[in-house]
Amino acid sequence: MAEAVLIDLFGLKLNSQKNCHQTLLMTLNAVRNHHGAKAKFLCIMCCSDISCDHDNCELETSNGLSAFLREFETVSNPSMAASLYTIKQKIDEKNLSSIKVIVPVHRKTLMKAFIGQLFTDVYNFEFEDLQMTLRGGLLKQPTEINIITAQELEAIQNEIETYLRSLPTLKGELTIITSPLIPDIFIHGFTTRTGGISYIPTLSSFNLFSSSKRRDPKAVVQENLRRLGNAAGFNVKKFYRIKTDHANDVWIMGRKEPESYDGITTNQRGVTIAALGADCIPIVFADPVRKACGVAHSGWRGTLLGVAMATVNAMIAEYGCSLEDIIVVLGPSVGPCCFTLPRESAKAFHNLDPGCVRLFGSPNPYVDIRKATRILLEQGGILPQNIQDQNQDLNLCTSCHPDKFFSHVRDGLNFGTQIGFISIRE
Repeated sequence: MAEAVLIDLFGLKLNSQKNCHQTLLMTLNAVRNHHGAKAKFLCIMCCSDISCDHDNCELETSNGLSAFLREFETVSNPSMAASLYTIKQKIDEKNLSSIKVIVPVHRKTLMKAFIGQLFTDVYNFEFEDLQMTLRGGLLKQPTEINIITAQELEAIQNEIETYLRSLPTLKGELTIITSPLIPDIFIHGFTTRTGGISYIPTLSSFNLFSSSKRRDPKAVVQENLRRLGNAAGFNVKKFYRIKTDHANDVWIMGRKEPESYDGITTNQRGVTIAALGADCIPIVFADPVRKACGVAHSGWRGTLLGVAMATVNAMIAEYGCSLEDIIVVLGPSVGPCCFTLPRESAKAFHNLDPGCVRLFGSPNPYVDIRKATRILLEQGGILPQNIQDQNQDLNLCTSCHPDKFFSHVRDGLNFGTQIGFISIRE
């Protein structure tokens, strides 16, 4: 049984027969009787007013329909995007995922297209035709449309983008942390969790990653990214994220893209590359001499596998960079105050340097992946003064600062994501 039931009356046109509203009332009453006992959320979606062809046939005055509608939660907006996004917020507030949509047959394909843009695979949708038969015929309903054209899909996406752009920022202003070590020929920075439009508590507000397992759709993440591009000054149409595998593969941009990789390097101007982070370290690399840059995602596995030096070595091999010229900045990550590993896994960090592990004799010692990363970079030949991991907010523990950062350790599976990014100015 569906946890939420949505009845689509958006743009409904009633005919001029006197019993049109009685028919609508009977239909809604049947829905309520069938689903009301078990559904946690009953909602009617309509536009700013439900109209009919006859001047005297108004919803507000007819046969108790207006009073009945008040028994449902009604969402009334001038656009489909605004209505569905408002309904999504109400569904998410109740943490529901099983949704039945009762929709006129001619609007089913359109509704599915909007849902595909605004929801993820976390939600399970079931569709049912809205049947409204009168003695003298049907309410005015065109025939079913089974195909959304590319032009229509673009119009839907534009409507959604326009609506999302109108939303205010949440949890404070957009903040970008930068490093004084990286010169102005690069655009770079590390994001925090403020200044976006994501509203789900663990994703609020500047979440920059969408997946099938989270409730933030790509459209919302893309709007957050658009705002970041405007603030930082990069082109979001030339933006590339790593495809995390918690390993040490590096994509050298211009070569064939692997299926997954935890590092990217480039010397292309105007292209922005980004590493994800939500406890794992987003690392940014810059060589102002060769005008090349890189990013890496370094969790505890990637740290031990040497993803940071793998990225450095890719820059050296591909662009002729020198070790003494490469600058490395470690973004915010979980600290040794909050990150533990089973003793067997922590042993490799202890072997690297006992200072990377606290309470090594315990079943779950505390591990410092930032210290381990610096050690490995210095062992690889990066100058100590060219590594920044302690300045500004960079060394704040992501788990300890819920007002500033997302954290997988703290928030569980439905966690938000910040990024480190860099590009070479055009």
